[in-house]
Amino acid sequence: MAEKMQVVIITGMSGAGKTVAVHSFEDFGYFVIDNMLPSLAEKFVDVIKNSGEFDKIAMVMDLRSRGFHSKVLPSLEKLRQRDDLAVRLLFLDADNVTLVSRYKETRRAHPLAPQGRLLDGVELERKLLTELKSRADVIIDTTNLTPRNLKLRINKLFGHGEGSNFYVEVMSFGFKYGLPLDADIVMDVRFLPNPFYIPELKHQTGNDQAVQEYVMKSAEAQQFYRHLSALIKGALPGYIHEGKSSLTIAIGCTGGQHRSVTIANRLAADLRNSGYQVNLYHRDVDKAQ
Repeated sequence: MAEKMQVVIITGMSGAGKTVAVHSFEDFGYFVIDNMLPSLAEKFVDVIKNSGEFDKIAMVMDLRSRGFHSKVLPSLEKLRQRDDLAVRLLFLDADNVTLVSRYKETRRAHPLAPQGRLLDGVELERKLLTELKSRADVIIDTTNLTPRNLKLRINKLFGHGEGSNFYVEVMSFGFKYGLPLDADIVMDVRFLPNPFYIPELKHQTGNDQAVQEYVMKSAEAQQFYRHLSALIKGALPGYIHEGKSSLTIAIGCTGGQHRSVTIANRLAADLRNSGYQVNLYHRDVDKAQ
């Protein structure tokens, strides 16, 4: 049986990092085209496939493309129905404040507000892309990601030609810095003992053994983790059966440096030992305490 060609559709909010994504996919050996017309996507895929020169394609489809809103979903579904293609939709997002700030830094006009308020354009775009986002296989929130970290996230998901594999993204975060928009499952661990109030542990993190031992020392913490592990392990086969290519599990505490990091580390190791491919990411662990 011939191996399927990998096809990635890159879309999302304007200013959320599609340019970085384009450069990343080029570095990973994909044939990349920016500003692809949805109506021409299948023909383009066939041309590249028949050339025999590439087995991985990434295409950016966004508001710059004519007929984007009416044609992108039909085009996506048509590609997904083909047995010779493995198609994934990557949606890049960020919060409104960050998107407005990025536009102001570059002095660009938003495509939906060329002469109006930036925020109005961002809010309208978010509304228009709601259904497309719901169809995404992978959602990455770039609000708190540097270009380098975004490239690393994309590399973990797409950079090794393993498009048919299922990935689990386990991340820690701090609620005081906002919820991660790309999370599928969010778990609040603020009820666990907080090392922040222990002088000798305050400036350590959940990557340090002393903090891990403090967080997990109680019977209640051990019982909670057993239930969490069983819940996640019990749910993962269902996500795989439904065709999900990845699942993002976000573990949150107040600052994202002690309790959430401890639990995320343990869960990631546990899932790896169970045979899953796991990417571990501590979003807020380096923020000033």
